[in-house]
Amino acid sequence: MSEANEDAAIRLVIADDQALVRGALGALLELEGDLTVVGMASDGAEAVRRAEELQPDVCLMDIQMPGTDGVEATRRIRAASPGTRVLIVTTFARPGYLRAALDAGASGFLVKDTPAEQLAEAVRRVHAGLRVLDPVLAADSLFDGANPLSDRERQVLRLASDGRPAAAIAAEVFLSAGTVRNHLSSAIGKTGAANRTQAVRIAQDKGWI
Repeated sequence: MSEANEDAAIRLVIADDQALVRGALGALLELEGDLTVVGMASDGAEAVRRAEELQPDVCLMDIQMPGTDGVEATRRIRAASPGTRVLIVTTFARPGYLRAALDAGASGFLVKDTPAEQLAEAVRRVHAGLRVLDPVLAADSLFDGANPLSDRERQVLRLASDGRPAAAIAAEVFLSAGTVRNHLSSAIGKTGAANRTQAVRIAQDKGWI
């Protein structure tokens, strides 16, 4: 690519916790004459640092990453580098994730099996200020409704996902065991589950936690 074309290219940062995926996405997008990868990140916190440092035009962001997830990283990037658009590219096609990502400031949401040429076009559209959404997931989100869980209910459900008792959860979130049980009970009711294990599974399947 010539220096003139490099100056005009859309500058990208790719954030994904799988090195193979980062490399494959980067290689595919660099085949496009108007796209150039200027940085990569293996988790959300690194993505935020790279966005602050490099001020890319577009950040391709995974959802589930260790530590800071893609939704929180999107929120921080939009605050720290307002000129950077975020395009979520994830395996987890869940309506709850779509809603959370858009609320955090993402400009697009696609699944990882999107053809390369469509992904490249999505990057261009996001860079142009347009919104790009996976059509099937967008339709599903209209019927699934918004996340009914409060922040506390989501927090205790996440911690309950490994089977730890209410007392252990309470110690971690600085609440009484009774309050934690109340939050779990409320979450069970809101998800329509029979027990907390089922509530965790339903919330995870819908992308609510």
